[in-house]
Amino acid sequence: MITLASDFGSAYPAAMKGVILSKSDARLVDVAHDLPRQNVRAAAFWLRETLPYFPPAVHLAVIDPGVGTDRRAVALRVGDHVLVGPDNGVLRPAARRIARESDDEPTREAYEIQVENPDSMTFHGRDVFAPAAADAHGIGADALDAIERFAPIEWSGLTDCVFPDPERDDDGISGEVLVVDDFGNCITNIPGNEIRAYDRVAVNGEPTPVGDTFEAVLRGSRLVTVGSHGYVECDVNHGRGDEAFGLAQGDTVRLGFD
Repeated sequence: MITLASDFGSAYPAAMKGVILSKSDARLVDVAHDLPRQNVRAAAFWLRETLPYFPPAVHLAVIDPGVGTDRRAVALRVGDHVLVGPDNGVLRPAARRIARESDDEPTREAYEIQVENPDSMTFHGRDVFAPAAADAHGIGADALDAIERFAPIEWSGLTDCVFPDPERDDDGISGEVLVVDDFGNCITNIPGNEIRAYDRVAVNGEPTPVGDTFEAVLRGSRLVTVGSHGYVECDVNHGRGDEAFGLAQGDTVRLGFD
């Protein structure tokens, strides 16, 4: 299969699919096309939390605010998976997690996709990445170097996206909102085990219940919980945590422990 993810919205992905289907009989699976616009770090988080659940596939991800510049187009092989997209860091966290969760130490290879006279300098998703994904699907992960458009490069030279670590002290822990999901849940970089021993913490100075589920508090009430990603979230039962806590992506979150 080929998975597709982008920040393109509803129309542009169809052009990418058309190109792929004209060159391949791959099964196409949409991950999301409403990722935060031009937000490489948020997209990298969601790809990291999504792509490892797929069986071996070609993963096409285009969140590309640098389209048409000298940023490279790349394909990353991790075992039987291939990730295709811009070399701006969006692919690396997902590739790292796929490798970490593999049963053995997977082969890791990186390739620069040669870009020659695309029809549009603003739509490499259609003109560069979609054809490359179709080629990768057609030949298989272990034979990418047989395709002229794929030129081997050093893995260590790829652009990376690294999420910050929280900082702990005697009174609590300081972290950051990595992303806000469509429900308004504020997902931080603080590991969930930091709050499992507590019934209540102070979020930026405001006492807040800790619950295992949203229904641990009354509807419309704030809570802190551990989300499906394993990180601390600032949420509201049947409401938006970002509005209730006054938080957005990149904001600091301080958890105080009694």
